[in-house]
Amino acid sequence: MVTRTQERFYVPALASMRTGAVVVQPENRGTAPAVLYALLRLTTLAPRDRVAFFPADHHVSDDRAFMSHVDAAFEASAERPDLVMLLGIVPDGLDRAGYGWIEPGELLAWSSTRPLRLVRGFHEKPSRPDSERYRACGWLWNSFVMVARVSALLALIKLALPDLYRAFEPVRRCLGTVGEAAAVDVVYCGLPTIDFSRSVLEAGPGNLAVLPVSDVEWNDLGDPARVQDIRSSLHVATGGPRGK
Repeated sequence: MVTRTQERFYVPALASMRTGAVVVQPENRGTAPAVLYALLRLTTLAPRDRVAFFPADHHVSDDRAFMSHVDAAFEASAERPDLVMLLGIVPDGLDRAGYGWIEPGELLAWSSTRPLRLVRGFHEKPSRPDSERYRACGWLWNSFVMVARVSALLALIKLALPDLYRAFEPVRRCLGTVGEAAAVDVVYCGLPTIDFSRSVLEAGPGNLAVLPVSDVEWNDLGDPARVQDIRSSLHVATGGPRGK
């Protein structure tokens, strides 16, 4: 998923990808329309398959270790196709504000080595006192990495955001045709900005599950200070100079 205003950045980076594998939004209208449009495109390719969503601005310290958790989420999704799997990060000792929190609930019988729990609650960017309380209760940061069947995620959006789902009907009718881009332009002109975490996950549907991730350093790079922190830690780890 890319946005047309960032074309000068993504065109060279994605030059080797098939055109149909790149979904271009005319404007940024938040994560909910982006996820929905990507899912609709996938209905023309693999409607019964499972899909993973990855934010583009996150950092993990060990790709291989992190992807082992994603693989586990795919396995769990195969066993429980009714559930949407979220990767929840076990908080480190650093003081980090502005993250979404997942409240784990009932333990599901799936794997003795990778506990899978239903999500009891989801809280997006709470106050600092609430964040400290959530950490003390063993809650998890939401990485926004999700694994689920295409149909399960579409059903989740349709339930939480029926107006948004209906707004994309003109796009749905034109998928895979020469009229798709024009239909997308028209639909996006009238869309409000909608956040997927707040409007879908935090709405509290009963079919969310979470897998904890504790062996990988994770950071959301949406804040410039976090980017600098990661750059500095990488310089230290490699013996290079610290960034300014």
